Amino acid sequence: MLQPTAMTARVRSAAVAGFFYPVDPDELRRTLTELMPARPRRRAAAALVPHAGYAYSGRVAAEVFSRVDVTRDVVLLAFHHRGIGAPFAVWGEGAWETPLGRSEIGTEVAARMKAAFPELAEDEAAFRGEHSAEVQVPFLQACRPDVRIVPVALNAWAGGSAGRQALSRFARALAECLRDELVVATTDLTHCGASYGMLPPAGTSPRDHARTQDGRVLERVAALDADGFWDIVVRSDVSMCGVAPTAVLLDYGRHRGAAAAEVVAYATSADEEAEADRAVGYAGVIVW
Repeated sequence: MLQPTAMTARVRSAAVAGFFYPVDPDELRRTLTELMPARPRRRAAAALVPHAGYAYSGRVAAEVFSRVDVTRDVVLLAFHHRGIGAPFAVWGEGAWETPLGRSEIGTEVAARMKAAFPELAEDEAAFRGEHSAEVQVPFLQACRPDVRIVPVALNAWAGGSAGRQALSRFARALAECLRDELVVATTDLTHCGASYGMLPPAGTSPRDHARTQDGRVLERVAALDADGFWDIVVRSDVSMCGVAPTAVLLDYGRHRGAAAAEVVAYATSADEEAEADRAVGYAGVIVW
């Protein structure tokens, strides 16, 4: 159980507790215990997890969090779904609060990152009302109650090739300034269905189309092939929301000497509903 902490300036209150995950602390603990099986953990360089509600993508995220050794400081690479905030934004001091308590910000790590990449700006607006980083925090708190986090919002990618080089420079800077901190990036994969503005090919269900598209993407992710990843995302117009965090993860893994990554889980939101008229893909990936 997390211990109460002293009052800290710049505390971010939970924005989506009660919507994406339980707001009641006891219920949240039970949910996380059920989702994360007890198994041996290993030190990893980085991981990729989804960020939908726990009822949809929680088991996929848990397959990652139950396998990795959560370090004292964790860098969270997320983004703002509405594109709000600086291209590279960090919450560099204070704390984030969830129903499980407060997690302090890893200020020393944040300072190292800002020194290595001066474009990384303090910008709380980039996290306002946004869930992509927040939904990871209870998992991290359950794994390690004293975890400190460094939330980063990557809004640099504007489609096509715009922002790609800047993201690559950021990944290199991360690789040079981080030590043994775990990096957790987040994305959901293909969004398919009329409500997402993307219909599957005729005769194909949204679920099957998502699985086909995501299979191509994950093949490149597993190989840490940034060029191949960009080619598929742009050429096939893959409707994944966290392109920027995923791209940084791939370059970061290569710069840290990893040759490949392991896809430990995959699912779609439509797996339990064969006739679903929409589907979103979720993957859990670990860079060892």
